[in-house]
Amino acid sequence: MNAGLPVENSLSPLRLLIAAPRGFCAGVDRAIEIVELAIERYGAPVYVRHEIVHNRYVVDSLKAKGAVFVEELDEVPDGVPVIFSAHGVPKSVPAAATARSLQWLDATCPLVSKVHRQAERQIEAGRHIVFIGHRGHPEVIGTLGQVPEGEITLVETVADVEALTFPADAPLAFLTQTTLSVDDTAAVVAALRARYPQIAGPKAEDICYATSNRQAAVKEIAPLCDLVLVIGAPNSSNSVRLVEVAERCGTASRLVQRGSDIDPAWLEGVNTVGLTAGASAPEELVREVVDCIAAIRPLEEQTVVTAEEKMIFKLPRQLLEAD
Repeated sequence: MNAGLPVENSLSPLRLLIAAPRGFCAGVDRAIEIVELAIERYGAPVYVRHEIVHNRYVVDSLKAKGAVFVEELDEVPDGVPVIFSAHGVPKSVPAAATARSLQWLDATCPLVSKVHRQAERQIEAGRHIVFIGHRGHPEVIGTLGQVPEGEITLVETVADVEALTFPADAPLAFLTQTTLSVDDTAAVVAALRARYPQIAGPKAEDICYATSNRQAAVKEIAPLCDLVLVIGAPNSSNSVRLVEVAERCGTASRLVQRGSDIDPAWLEGVNTVGLTAGASAPEELVREVVDCIAAIRPLEEQTVVTAEEKMIFKLPRQLLEAD
């Protein structure tokens, strides 16, 4: 790791703007706590279908405590608890778990579950759903699996909207993945409303508060920076979106998973660095990155606060009930 490099005190101090809010959101906090409490209550091993959140550091920490991560339910042996990840799962997954008499816990983020309920209501109202999201992402797979096949169409871009073939008066509704780019999604929604003025939409924004807040924080600091570092995993949708937000502000940006990813060459000729973390990246990694930068250049840290987050989600009742 670069933390072992000597500080080059002859260099001018590097200004470090640390975005707030950053890192863990309430849904991620809840999902991790569900795994930890399940291990405490039932004993190891506890199985988790898919990465509980998209962060290798978090996954490895939970593995060390007794969690076993698998991709499919058929990899879970009989008689052990299984947890569904924060991204949500198709309806077929808990149904299959119940059919096998598996004890299961749902760590789906409540804001994702809200989208699932909206999807069911739109189908009950006789509308076909146009879902805005990234193909193949676990959250998208989970949401598509909430309604009968053929009742929902996935779009990612304005071009996808232009390619839709529904009649102008077709009964339609749109919903969105919770971790999208706020600006990109607004453009896709505008294109949908232009083509289908009667299309129904959610009363409130589906993109979650944490995603919106973190993108707004990056928009605040990026114009002041020569480089923005985003801590997150390559398969973390909200983290990748933060890189894109910074770049759209005209600032170079890099996605890093650990402090050891930082190349000292990135800091050459740089006076101000911005730092943020995706919603599945813990604060320990933020401090690790700060320490690694400080080993390369002397630092002047400043936290830039753009919002306060106080959201807390309830835990599943199975983990709260007395034995």
